[in-house]
Amino acid sequence: MKWWQLRKRDVDLERELSSDLELEEEEQRDRGLTPEEARHAALRAFGNPTLIREQTRAIWSWNWFESHARDLHLSLRTLRRTPGFTVIAILVMALGIGANVALFTVVRGILLKPLPFQDPDRLVMLYEAGLQEEDTARNVVAGGMYAEWKKENRSYSSLALAQSIRVGLSGSNGQLPEKLNSALFSWDLLRTLGVQPALGRDFMQSDDSPAANGTVLLSWGLWKRRFGGDPAILNQTIELDAQPYTVIGVMPAWFDFPSPSTQILTPVYHDMPEEQMTAFNQHMFRVVGRLKPGVSAAQGVADLSIISQRIHNAHLNDPFVFRSAKSRPLLEHMVGEIKKPLYVLLGATCCLLLIACLNVANLLVARAAARRKELAIRTALGGGWLRLMRERLMECLLLSAGGGALGLLLAFAALQWLTRTRHDMNRVESIHIDGAVAAFTVGVIMLCALFSGLIAALSTSDKRILGALHEASRSVSGGSAQATLRKVLLSLEVGLTVILLIGAGLLLKSYERLRSADMGCLTQNVITMHLGIPDARYATPAQRANFYDALLERVRALPGVDAAGFATSVPGQGFGSDRTFTIVEHPPLPQGSGLTALYCWTDPRYFGAMGIPILRGRTFDGGKRLDAANEAVISQSFASQYFPGEDPLGKHLHVRGQDAVIVGIVGDTRYAIGETPRPVQYFPLDAGVETVGTLVIRSSHDLEQFALPVQRIVSEMDPDLPVSDILTMNQLLGKTTLNQSFNTTLLVAFASLSLVLAAVGLFGVMSYVAAQRTTEIGIRIALGAKREHVMRKMLLDGMRPAIFGLVLGLAAGLEAGQLMRDLLYQIKPLDPAVFATVAATLLAVAAFACIVPAWRASRLDPMQALRAE
Repeated sequence: MKWWQLRKRDVDLERELSSDLELEEEEQRDRGLTPEEARHAALRAFGNPTLIREQTRAIWSWNWFESHARDLHLSLRTLRRTPGFTVIAILVMALGIGANVALFTVVRGILLKPLPFQDPDRLVMLYEAGLQEEDTARNVVAGGMYAEWKKENRSYSSLALAQSIRVGLSGSNGQLPEKLNSALFSWDLLRTLGVQPALGRDFMQSDDSPAANGTVLLSWGLWKRRFGGDPAILNQTIELDAQPYTVIGVMPAWFDFPSPSTQILTPVYHDMPEEQMTAFNQHMFRVVGRLKPGVSAAQGVADLSIISQRIHNAHLNDPFVFRSAKSRPLLEHMVGEIKKPLYVLLGATCCLLLIACLNVANLLVARAAARRKELAIRTALGGGWLRLMRERLMECLLLSAGGGALGLLLAFAALQWLTRTRHDMNRVESIHIDGAVAAFTVGVIMLCALFSGLIAALSTSDKRILGALHEASRSVSGGSAQATLRKVLLSLEVGLTVILLIGAGLLLKSYERLRSADMGCLTQNVITMHLGIPDARYATPAQRANFYDALLERVRALPGVDAAGFATSVPGQGFGSDRTFTIVEHPPLPQGSGLTALYCWTDPRYFGAMGIPILRGRTFDGGKRLDAANEAVISQSFASQYFPGEDPLGKHLHVRGQDAVIVGIVGDTRYAIGETPRPVQYFPLDAGVETVGTLVIRSSHDLEQFALPVQRIVSEMDPDLPVSDILTMNQLLGKTTLNQSFNTTLLVAFASLSLVLAAVGLFGVMSYVAAQRTTEIGIRIALGAKREHVMRKMLLDGMRPAIFGLVLGLAAGLEAGQLMRDLLYQIKPLDPAVFATVAATLLAVAAFACIVPAWRASRLDPMQALRAE
């Protein structure tokens, strides 16, 4: 029988029973009985109609449905009678389930979901090994090595090249010029990935050569934003760095390789100089390989390493021709360093969910103790223990389902916020709620219901019915077993909370240390602006030097500017570039060894503008230009590492085929916050070598006021030059520490929520206990117990599980700190200040949560308590 026929079935059954009973009555009347006597005789002969109905329904297939429907109805009615408890339990579950669903969606989208490429498991990112065979570093690949790999390997069906750069898009049709993140691709990279443009065509081999006309692929976002999504842009010409490029296609909206910020794709061999594409010692490219079927990643690396070893042996005098290759899955490369923090956050949400379940289970146990007499009466009247357990599980299922529905809404809102604020994350477009996430949510709801429900149901398994019936439900606390269970649950809840608080405290202190790290320069009252001039328009060193000299002269003349300078890379902006060099006055180096240091071009007044101290000597001579600008300034770590025990001033560095005399030593700076200072060699901007860098302005006035005047100056000098990345030094450092800030903020939020849940659990259980012990407390006070003594005893009863949980959490926090060691900066996993702060905070919150119910219990009027009993 189908479920939708149940109502018709009941009507038919009732009609049939009535008809049979009427026939029996008619037979009895025919025997001469009165109507009343006939009715009783018919019932005796026919049997109990109600029992017949139940027996008949019992053999029908949907009896279990009716039974569960009754349980559902009873559970809904029970929860409606306690709206405060119901709302709190649903909110607690919603927080735990919502956080888990949100983090699972992020982890699945970024770490677990396959890349949207053809056969993504066969795609690997390839690197060259370090200087030593045991070096585990992954270095980008030289153009010449890539060419040899591509020509000679037997393990890869294709190898392709990529490099991230920045280009200037000239203004057109009234639009201002822009500085865009771009990528150089070999012509076959999209084919290697198995991707086709959403509009237009892919690069062809004929496009990827110096003699070809410039071609470009646009990202979907740039096409929509800059060109209004007009398909007519195909085969139109745009200017990139003052060079014409024909738009041949638009990439799909989901394509974010090599990074989500990439907006322009151009052919690499067309744009890069031939000497860089054939050099074996200029490492600058990312290489993507597609393994042939049946070839493992280890076999592919061994194949490439043989080629690298041969090239290395042919260039023993050059230490920067590496000898082997390394690889890792493309997904792992794209995910980068976010993998471990995401798993740490997912673990934190699991702890939060467990705390929520323990909280609800504890409240259910206390509530079941208050209903102990009711449950005993129902058991005495024939209600089976399994039936009562089923009702408890149904209540928990309703609470978990309500919490899951609300949690799913919270997760959706959290994911919307995440994708808006962290659009820079790789694979952020893969983060969305789908069928797998919905199934995960249902699974979490069922687990929460079973976990909380079984604990609550098992706490009501006491079959000593008569004892429970003789007890006054308000005068007992539900028995020692229930009290012990509540304390154990509270201790576990507090212990998990302590673990989260320790993790959050360690990350918070680490982040504070990171942000307060000495960069070796000023970080206050300094604003930076990125600027680049195209080689095509500024082809000679004199043109470049003249442009920067004129720009700095006009910027320094602006009202409110205290100092201004220009450098190819400023502290905190990233690694920049390094160069090999030799020291002319030192003996020749052994074969196969070399010296290297970071490499930066600056104007003479840059050091003063950035507050980088000149420790010895002087800065560049501003009167020397172009070929005469043959001076160098080195950092303190450069002097310590390469001139130990001697004076470097007056010595000469041989770099890029020229000699430069060292005229000064300046303080160390950090290329990235959190990184140790590395040796740096500075050269004069007036040599006219570099075309891209950062303008820095120091002022005691409002820094943002200089953005428009500088842009106006640049526009007057060259209307097609964009000024980008206008950031104060604090904003620049904040941008580079965005991942650490994000991870710390989320973990602190989860820890704070867990602390609130633990406080709510303590408060709720203490309130239940105080209500159940009303008569006992009233008798104690009536017999002369001091209210202060009653309050102290109640407070100690509540604090005892908190203290046990604190000890348990501190012990587990030691291991949690070790697991987070890689995420910490300049602090140890066992940090006494963090552990002490967590302990003090937890005890203070626990005392505050317990003191209110304890105070209420001590204020009881004994007469009213006894009269109520």
